[in-house]
Amino acid sequence: MIERDELERYLNALLNISKFKDYAPNGLQVEGRKSIHKVVTGVTACQALLEAAVEYGADAVLVHHGYFWRGDNPVVRGMHQRRLATLLKHNLSLFAYHLPLDAHSELGNNAQLAKRLSLTSETVLNEQGVGNVGILAEPISLEAFGLKIEQVLQRKPVLVAGGEHLIQRVAWCTGGAQAYIQEALGFGVDAYLSGEISEHTTHSARENQLHYIAAGHHATERYGVQAVGEHLALQFGIECQFVEIDNPA
Repeated sequence: MIERDELERYLNALLNISKFKDYAPNGLQVEGRKSIHKVVTGVTACQALLEAAVEYGADAVLVHHGYFWRGDNPVVRGMHQRRLATLLKHNLSLFAYHLPLDAHSELGNNAQLAKRLSLTSETVLNEQGVGNVGILAEPISLEAFGLKIEQVLQRKPVLVAGGEHLIQRVAWCTGGAQAYIQEALGFGVDAYLSGEISEHTTHSARENQLHYIAAGHHATERYGVQAVGEHLALQFGIECQFVEIDNPA
């Protein structure tokens, strides 16, 4: 068991939230009961995840994508009302960490994805430390790398060929990070991997002779929150259960 406020302080320090300029508040977003014994972790605080947390008997929910995003309508109605009502009715705390969970050098989404794809990081992709640049142990074709990604993530990636060259030096950033392709080009990599792809990303990749892989926003961001949950279970002896809510995006 851990007190809610102690858990918030621990997570805020662990993920170094003061370092980031983000699009949503990081930390405790909805206050629930004071003592926490069980935590449900997930990618997004959608209704299905909240209902799973209630069924599990959780005291708190820990996610990558929470609420109160910049530009969101502040009116509490419809979907937003139902989600908040579920949290408040069941006295569930909601913790959410966006960029801090992407960037953590061991537990973060990018670090955990690299571990699964056998990528060794050499440096970070940008000044906030979100995304990485590194290498594969051996050169590999775009098609073979795509097959490996599909096997690991259980999702077929979108592959954009930027030439005939093999891949060894790679830049990557999970989620909706297709715009970081410009930063990736500055490192002279063979390929850039992110979660999403935009229409113009294809042209940028082809015209700059850069292979591009879009492996799925949800698919690439499942692992950081799991790693944090496992860390909390070991650190404090609390129960942490990851719940996968299927999302093809």
